[in-house]
Amino acid sequence: MSLLIVGSTALDSIKTPNAENPRLLGGSASHAAVAASFFTPVNLVGIVGEDFPKKYVALYRKHGINLDGLQNVPGKTFHWSGEYEVNMNNRRTLATELGVFETFNPTLPEAYRRTPYVLLANIAPSLQHHVLDQMKKPKFVVADTMDLWLNIALQDLLKLLKRVDAFVLNDSEARQLTDQDNVMVALKQIHKMGPKYVIVKKGEHGAILSGPNGIFVAPAFPLEKVMDPTGAGDSFVGGMIGYIASQKGTVDSKIRRAMVHGSVVASFCCEGFGLQQTTRVTSAKIAQRVKTLEKLVRF
Repeated sequence: MSLLIVGSTALDSIKTPNAENPRLLGGSASHAAVAASFFTPVNLVGIVGEDFPKKYVALYRKHGINLDGLQNVPGKTFHWSGEYEVNMNNRRTLATELGVFETFNPTLPEAYRRTPYVLLANIAPSLQHHVLDQMKKPKFVVADTMDLWLNIALQDLLKLLKRVDAFVLNDSEARQLTDQDNVMVALKQIHKMGPKYVIVKKGEHGAILSGPNGIFVAPAFPLEKVMDPTGAGDSFVGGMIGYIASQKGTVDSKIRRAMVHGSVVASFCCEGFGLQQTTRVTSAKIAQRVKTLEKLVRF
C-alpha cells in the first residue's frame, strides 16, 4: 500500500574530521522517502527553491517517489550546515537558512488524501496537524519530532499525540517530554498522552518499541566505520513504516520486523555522506543484512 511522507526537503553541508561535502540532498522527508521506497510506493510532500538541483529531482524519481506534492517556488532551498566531532554522537550546527521552508504550507494533492499510511516526518507540529486535517481516514499514522518542538511548540505537540497511532522520538527527547530519566517509565507516560505505539531511538544502540504486545528492543546493525550519521533516524523511521505498508496483516504482527528493516536501512545511510550510500543500496543487500542481524541476535 502507498505511503505519504511530509517533512523537510533540504540541502545539507556536512563536515566530519575526515571529509567535507557541501549541499547534499537532505531533510527528514528526503531520507525517509528514499528509505521507504525500497518497500512501497511513496507520495512526497515538501518544498524546494529554484536553486534545488535537477539531479536531486532525478534521484527522487529513480526511487519511484511521486513528486506531485513537491512545491518548487522562487527563493532558496532550506540549507543546513553542520560539523561532527571524532565521536559522531557529537555535532554542532554551523548554519540554518530556512529559505522557502519558512513559508511551507503543506497542501496535499487530492490523490494523496486517501493514502492509507502516513509519516509526519520532523516538521513543526502545527504543520503535522495541517496535514492530518486534509487526510481522509488514514489507516496508520506515525509522527516524528525533535527537541526544538518540545521547547517552542509543546502544546501543539501534545494535541498531535492524541491524533497519531505511533510516536517516534530519541531518548533525550523522551526524558525531556516526561521529565523521567528512566526510558521504561517515560514510555508508559507517553502512552497516556495518546499514541498506541511509542518508539524511542537510541542511535548506535538501536531502538525500543512499546506497544500492545509489550516491549521490543531492535538492535542497530554494528558498523566498523561511520562516515556520516545525518539522516539515520529519518531513514530508520522511513524504512520501518515503508515495510509496514508493504506487508499484509495487522500492524502488531509486523512492526517488530519493520523496525529491524528500518535499522538496516539506517546502517547503510551511516556508511556514506547524506544519501550517497542509501541510494546505491538494493533490496537484495537490505535482505542480506537483515538475515545477518537476525543471526547476531538469536539465542
